[in-house]
Amino acid sequence: MIKGHCLCGNIAFETAATPEGPSMCHCGQCRRQSGGIWSSAYVADDALTITGDVSWYASSAQAKRGFCAKCGSFLFWKAHDEDTTSFALGAVTNPTTVTLEKHIFVADKGDYYEIADGLPQRD
Repeated sequence: MIKGHCLCGNIAFETAATPEGPSMCHCGQCRRQSGGIWSSAYVADDALTITGDVSWYASSAQAKRGFCAKCGSFLFWKAHDEDTTSFALGAVTNPTTVTLEKHIFVADKGDYYEIADGLPQRD
């Protein structure tokens, strides 16, 4: 069982499913919302239990982002046309049981760091 929560504990989530697609996102939206690189993995919507009052922000025509209105933690990313939800690996109570697979949106990464872990990088 993977469990996580926001900084203040207002929102919690859990899943017994094996997370898929663990990645580090370097896009401008994730950098602005998280203050850096956002790490996440996803599971089917019906395999993710969320408790608490998630605030959703429609960040684009394709997706929305879920966060805690009380403490500001950025917890979820959901494409409008998919039946999966990504959750923040940084919000998971260890152990995560997850190993990163890739970096995404690296063409948008900040100029103040390098990616040097050898994982695949996608523009």
